[in-house]
Amino acid sequence: MRNFPKIKQVRASVIKGGEGGGGADYHDQGEGHWIDNHIATSMGRYPEYRQSRKSFGINVLGTLVVEIEADDGTVGFAVTTGGEPAAYMVEKHFARFLEGRSPFDYETIWDQMYFASQYYGRKGLVVNAISGVDLALWDLMGRLRGEPVYHMLGGAVRNELQFYATGARPDLAKQMGFIGGKMPLLHGPIEGDEGLKKNVEMLADMRSKCGDDFWLMWDCWMALDVNYATRLAHACAPHGLKWIEEAISPDDYWGYQQLKKNVPAGMLVTTGEHEATRWGFRMLMEMECCDLIQPDVGWCGGVTELLKISAMADSRGIMVVPHGSSVYSYHFVITRHNSPFAEFLMMAPKADHVAPMFHPQLLGEPVPENGRLNVNKLDKPGFGVELNPEVKLHRPYTH
Repeated sequence: MRNFPKIKQVRASVIKGGEGGGGADYHDQGEGHWIDNHIATSMGRYPEYRQSRKSFGINVLGTLVVEIEADDGTVGFAVTTGGEPAAYMVEKHFARFLEGRSPFDYETIWDQMYFASQYYGRKGLVVNAISGVDLALWDLMGRLRGEPVYHMLGGAVRNELQFYATGARPDLAKQMGFIGGKMPLLHGPIEGDEGLKKNVEMLADMRSKCGDDFWLMWDCWMALDVNYATRLAHACAPHGLKWIEEAISPDDYWGYQQLKKNVPAGMLVTTGEHEATRWGFRMLMEMECCDLIQPDVGWCGGVTELLKISAMADSRGIMVVPHGSSVYSYHFVITRHNSPFAEFLMMAPKADHVAPMFHPQLLGEPVPENGRLNVNKLDKPGFGVELNPEVKLHRPYTH
């Protein structure tokens, strides 16, 4: 049995505003970017926070960078969101469960991080931090073994990934070869019937531009209530809406259960971007809240937890299409039959060309060509990307 080196040190850094931006904290964009332009949110009830998501602080955390160094100098790393609060947790709490241990003890490491923080964690920021550590572990394991993460997950079940695009211009996404386009919903319940009418008109316009054979979906980003979401779904049905995503609060499992019953036959209800761990997704699935789950591997607990979530979904015939997380989800999706396609976030400000999702933080990040990505683009050790040395890291805490 090969003797792999043990973990020597865990480091948690952040990228401060003005020193890279974007990247894992993809909402941290400049003025005029589609991702921050009058998108419906649960804060839309307050006029002063309706125009821009950054106005209510969507970008305050910044990027968390976790580096795990082995005794032989090999370093695995990952990026996610969480910023300084998450860095504190990694350095001051979670590092004790890693240093001096084999990185291949990832199941025990995950278990200890989760249950040691259960009294103040369970979801949100704490699980973001755990996810960052877990992804860095998988990157380190791949580098030590000299193989890509997807090999360690069982190997590819298809030769390429195919993508739908999330952005403001599905019509352009179709021209770029994507299989569908998911738009941010612009008008929420506070804007009444006039806002609902504008939403439907926007969908109708995109349907006329994209034709009948192209998927169109709404990303509602937790902005709606069951009544409004139901009305929106039925109003959009004549225009071939494929799914309505994250329509209501992620804590309202009962609302999702009702919404799934309310929508027109054939329309999918999807959610899970802001859900965490096998227990949260178990609620969604056992209560029959949705047709398709969308865990973010950088937020739900990392690869180690995503495997458990996916197995539960597979046993129920539910698709798993991870929320856009670049290479961290690509290596997973390519290995799962119940993950038949992937999401690509259009990070170009006008959604008019393909740009790396986690730019400028990652070097070597693969992007779709004609809406597809061949598996050979993932054939590098670990997740196959490197940290951009020109993006300055700050390590606010040590241990």
